[in-house]
Amino acid sequence: MTYATATPDAVLSDRDRSPRVSPRRQLDPQTLDRHIDRLYRAARFMCSSREEAEDLVQETFERVLAKPRMLRSDDDLGYLLRVLRNTWVSRRRAAARRPQTVALPETSNLLEDRSASKLDARLERMALYDAVAALPEMFRDVLVAIDVAGLSYRQAADALGVREATVTTRLHRARQRVATQIAS
Repeated sequence: MTYATATPDAVLSDRDRSPRVSPRRQLDPQTLDRHIDRLYRAARFMCSSREEAEDLVQETFERVLAKPRMLRSDDDLGYLLRVLRNTWVSRRRAAARRPQTVALPETSNLLEDRSASKLDARLERMALYDAVAALPEMFRDVLVAIDVAGLSYRQAADALGVREATVTTRLHRARQRVATQIAS
């Protein structure tokens, strides 16, 4: 019978070989300034301009410093890069929800016709108000939340206690009904 010599690895149990999870620790705000350059470089590749990258880094630090952060590892930079990326994604999503504005040319036919009667404009507004007021409550609430108050679909869904898909459907139907009523 031969005996194998025990190697250091053979002596360790599987539990001892598993990576140790470091205890949770609080992110030290005093050490964040050493990561600014790396975060800015990462932001510069994400953003289209230097100014936007600077704003992104600033917003990242604003989010991180808003409340104490507990980290599971010693990797401050990794955590900050995740926050930077999540901030960038949030900004992009918010920008996608906002209507895009385009500057009008100086000679545009879309400008207000000053020769038109103010009475006509007032009557059109009154017809719009009446059409919105005539909507069933579920359609009117969604239309007012999105088009008048300027809430996002998600915010309107939360405020009205319905799903986001329901908000989308009701808004579409409300707009159709208002357009039909005004056209007739």
